[in-house]
Amino acid sequence: MQSLNLQYNPRIDQLRWLAATIVFLFHFHLEYRVLGGAPLASNWAALITEGHTGVGLFFTLSGFLFMQIALAQKTIVYRDFVRNRVLRIFPLFLTIFLVATSIGRDNFQPQDLLYLFATNLGHAPTSGTVVTGAAWTISLEFLFYLVFPFLARFALERGKRYVLQLLVLMAFFKLAAYTVNDNSTLMYFCTFVGRFDQFLIGMLAAMLYQQYQPTLQRHAPWLLVAAAALVVWDTATMHRLAPFGATPKSSFWIFWSMAESAGWAFFIVAWVGFRPRLPDVVERVLCHGGKVSFSFYLLHMGLLHLLAQRVGLVHPTGRGWLDAALMVAVSYGATWTLATLSYNSIEEPFLRMRRRYGADRPVQAGVAVQ
Repeated sequence: MQSLNLQYNPRIDQLRWLAATIVFLFHFHLEYRVLGGAPLASNWAALITEGHTGVGLFFTLSGFLFMQIALAQKTIVYRDFVRNRVLRIFPLFLTIFLVATSIGRDNFQPQDLLYLFATNLGHAPTSGTVVTGAAWTISLEFLFYLVFPFLARFALERGKRYVLQLLVLMAFFKLAAYTVNDNSTLMYFCTFVGRFDQFLIGMLAAMLYQQYQPTLQRHAPWLLVAAAALVVWDTATMHRLAPFGATPKSSFWIFWSMAESAGWAFFIVAWVGFRPRLPDVVERVLCHGGKVSFSFYLLHMGLLHLLAQRVGLVHPTGRGWLDAALMVAVSYGATWTLATLSYNSIEEPFLRMRRRYGADRPVQAGVAVQ
């Protein structure tokens, strides 16, 4: 998806595709296990079995991308920035929210409408079913949008030290919250305390990338291998020591979001700095996957659950691993098609209404850095 405020970089869309695909494989594995399929047992498969890490990639990438825009534009017009973000996420998000309230019709309360701003908390209608459950991330994303122009201004004024100071504060909040929350794993998984640092780490990564871009580009191939290995090792370690859902309270999760995001930030700067082009057909396919990744992310679990309930396990070859691969391919292709339809019908018409919010806008209406 092309921004109006920064030169298009296909690497960003490719990372969006990767994040959505990791989350898809995670949820496919969950549905597959519920149906009686053999689970992936190895810790080294944790990129799938703990594929919620794709959310960490999404959040870190958001911080990285918007800080890149701030570094390029210097001035962000707050009103137009928020307007663009509403046009980007609200049409599809509202659609999913309405689906959730329709499903939960019998238990709906008027105050549930306030969950539009807090789908990650309490008993949000979207969290009542797997069909709409992925929407929990959107409230956190939008919270970041609301404060980002100010964070960007202060970061540009004060440098990387400012972001590091915020990360120290986040670490304190994490430690303090652990002492008073008996369900801290879920708190770290889906709340401000547990996730906001990932946006900050993405911002810091963008600042480091700008400073060391020539070096990063020169060494990108081996850095990319090292970053991929770090991400795999990170998730394998988490799966071995404190897998998600295993216990409601684990000290491992206090700083897991920071470790997870640091690994993804390393991967992001390595991939963005990687100069060789992929084959044209691969570039086009992955970039399209990134373009429709928002629809793909919000719709994939509904389709997976529908297929699980109405089709179930299939055994066309009688070989477990091959049958599973075929089910992945078919369900992935179906989700891709549905996401493309959703993007063209719901997202894209509103995206055409966006406008620039950068340096060419009036400074008095913006959050400016002189």
